[in-house]
Amino acid sequence: MACHKYPAVGTALIFLAFAQFGTALKCVCHVCANNTCETEGACWNSVMLINGKEEVAKSCVSPSEMKGQVFCYSSRNVSKRQCCFTDFCNNVTLQLPRVGDPSVPSKWGALELAAVIIVPVCLLCLGIILGICTLHGRQRCTYSKAKKHDMEEALSDRNVMSSGKSLKDLIFDLTTSGSGSGLPLLVQRTIARTIVLHEIIGKGRFGEVWRGKWRGEDVAVKIFSSRDERSWFREAEIFQTIMLRHENILGFIAADNKDNGTWTQLWLVSEYHEHGSLFDYLNRYTVSVEGMILLALSIASGLAHLHMEIIGTQGKPAIAHRDLKSKNVLVKKNGMGAIADLGLAVKHDSISNMIDIPSNHRVGTKRYMAPEILDDTINMNNFESFKRADIYSLGLVYWELARRCSVREDIRKVVCDQRLRPNIPNQWQSCEALRVMGKIMRECWYNSAAARLTALRVKKTLCQLTVSKDVKD
Repeated sequence: MACHKYPAVGTALIFLAFAQFGTALKCVCHVCANNTCETEGACWNSVMLINGKEEVAKSCVSPSEMKGQVFCYSSRNVSKRQCCFTDFCNNVTLQLPRVGDPSVPSKWGALELAAVIIVPVCLLCLGIILGICTLHGRQRCTYSKAKKHDMEEALSDRNVMSSGKSLKDLIFDLTTSGSGSGLPLLVQRTIARTIVLHEIIGKGRFGEVWRGKWRGEDVAVKIFSSRDERSWFREAEIFQTIMLRHENILGFIAADNKDNGTWTQLWLVSEYHEHGSLFDYLNRYTVSVEGMILLALSIASGLAHLHMEIIGTQGKPAIAHRDLKSKNVLVKKNGMGAIADLGLAVKHDSISNMIDIPSNHRVGTKRYMAPEILDDTINMNNFESFKRADIYSLGLVYWELARRCSVREDIRKVVCDQRLRPNIPNQWQSCEALRVMGKIMRECWYNSAAARLTALRVKKTLCQLTVSKDVKD
């Protein structure tokens, strides 16, 4: 083996490789201070054809974004993306191929040079691992290879299309047997590219939402405009966070970019809920006391799961939504709510105490903003501040749920200066469920962010309300 023939060279290469990755990578960033950012992941360079004009974007890609598998591949003619791994390696200008031009001989870039260094090191490490495997006996190696082959076979394109399984079963099988972060990229692209769009069911500042069909099953397809590429990246990344899946958070299925040679569509495929958003649902239907409690409890459960950090090798970071409102809660067939639209969400790494804030230009909805956001006094360096702002928004969603109405006023003046909140009717005191809901709303609306309830406390209070009602019945 090569490792016995050149031990000194192998040791030196391994030392150099680890030394290179020991420090943070510096990259050119168009949206950062001093046009520079640092990351433990990769430098990102992108050029996209928009309305016949090439637009360039450069920034950092975090290790979690690299795991999302949707950030570094290019489309055929209208977009080109590149991830590289040396300081300021994205300080180059990418160009899209021009129709009719002869092919230009390619030059080695930073990515290729990194590959020249990393690939031999990886091969050397692979040789060492194979040697250890041989020493420990062929039986264990045979078992590992067989297991790997079975997993690859299970995830193959052909198996997905011929298994006959429903989307729900497919997602359960492939997410519970892996990291829990969603379907593999190959499966996502296979599903997305076999969906047939049927009708448009919504529009927003991001683009459009369509109802589509995959093998007879309804799915929702959120189509982002090419200008919102970073929003698409961010939402796909958050949805693929390990252990995020929850019955009260919209079920993610796939992310893909569709390229027909002249334009690119950025798709995000999720579960379809025919009742639509809570906002639309409350405009069409009345809700009973039981229905109100069920919706309120399920929304609190979804938000508590988002806010909660799960520690472990398969753990989940704490996440704050930052745009919670009735239009971003979907109503399921069973009467529960599911929190959607995670494009503005922030993640918190408790080990490094770093807050991962998205680098897009979207902002939340003013009507649902907490006073500390409206008057710009929120502490952006404290993750608890974002969770408390979510709780303020939750209180307003509960008020809409109980009153089935919305207000249009000078929001900053009313909320920050006059410190007014929506009126709680006196007649609610005669109904125990409405009395408790009113109390929760007031405690979600405190002007002092630190005094507001947590999502878990809201969930427990509503659980007690459910139990007490069952006892009376």
